[in-house]
Amino acid sequence: MTNPRKNALQQLRVIGITEGISYLFLLLIAMPLKYYYDLPVVVKYNGWVHGILFILYIAAVLRATWLCNWSLLRILKYFIASLIPLATFILDKELRKDISVLQK
Repeated sequence: MTNPRKNALQQLRVIGITEGISYLFLLLIAMPLKYYYDLPVVVKYNGWVHGILFILYIAAVLRATWLCNWSLLRILKYFIASLIPLATFILDKELRKDISVLQK
């Protein structure tokens, strides 16, 4: 039988990493292509993908909050992390630790 808490945290990890990569791509590749090489189409499509991933990330945080009874401080930490480049990668270590505790 699968553990719903573990599944929620694993899902949050995957979405967080993917959202973080799309955010970095948007900032480091798409935006320079738009402003230096006049290629706004890259920002348009990557922006759509990043927006969808951002919504999925927020939904995954809410799901993990519901199943794992997170504190308000932890919820805020994860929401703020979605706005800061590289922060979702830093929080991934915390999620891996929580998953390993649930596996025991």
